[in-house]
Amino acid sequence: MAVQEADGKQTAMRIDMNSDMGESFGRWTLGDDEALLDVVSSANVACGFHAGDPSVMLRTLSYAALRGVMVGAHVAYRDLAGFGRRYVDESPDELKADVMYQIVEYGGLDGVHMTNVATVDGLEPDRYFKQVGQLTDCARS
Repeated sequence: MAVQEADGKQTAMRIDMNSDMGESFGRWTLGDDEALLDVVSSANVACGFHAGDPSVMLRTLSYAALRGVMVGAHVAYRDLAGFGRRYVDESPDELKADVMYQIVEYGGLDGVHMTNVATVDGLEPDRYFKQVGQLTDCARS
């Protein structure tokens, strides 16, 4: 599909196909990240507080790197049992530390596999994060 510019030129419209992934935990498998990475252009990788674990994160980041998929950190409250959907009453400092921890953990694993291979709309890869569930609701209020 093309978009008509004001100067009469046509440019291709670009759509980012995005998905949450890396949500398996230990022996429990959720979704088929490897297959899904053949379809998406960017992926939000769970950072272990609501879903995922370091092995799953590393595997998902590796798959993404092989396919040139842009990845971002998918942060959440410390709520594995509730899949990040429950409110966790913690101080602003505790919340800041939890989010920073998840981003640093993600960044360290990402650096191991050098998944900085793709950009979406000129944005540098690995420069975004997405909140989960109740953390998103609290960020809005």
